[in-house]
Amino acid sequence: MTTRTQLIIDWALRLIAAGLMVQSLFFKFSASDESVYIFSTLGIEPWGRILTGSLELVASILILIPATTGYGAGLAAGVLAGAIFSHLFTKLGIVVKDDHGQLFIYALIIFISSLILLYRYQHQIWAVLKRFTSKRK
Repeated sequence: MTTRTQLIIDWALRLIAAGLMVQSLFFKFSASDESVYIFSTLGIEPWGRILTGSLELVASILILIPATTGYGAGLAAGVLAGAIFSHLFTKLGIVVKDDHGQLFIYALIIFISSLILLYRYQHQIWAVLKRFTSKRK
């Protein structure tokens, strides 16, 4: 793959992950009926909704900054792993309020995009871990 192609793929993945997360923030922060239903069903309304929205906002910003893409991708992958778990292993289910599984599909898209970015930018994470462990010796 050429460097130009890699750059295009990186930015496409960044924009997909960050764009979908940012798009959902309005619904979380405005306490839309669907968001309140989801987090009430999980027993973590309102603090879970606000915390999740805040983490997604931070992850989106970090993903869009090239020097911090790895950190944002890791954060996003963690948050979305929780969302996917909630859909699959709680009474929430894949289809929420007749959405035909749209929120679940978005969660999968963000999760997969974030995992790819995390793999591609793992050097950022390893650099921090290396610095942290070298200071502890």
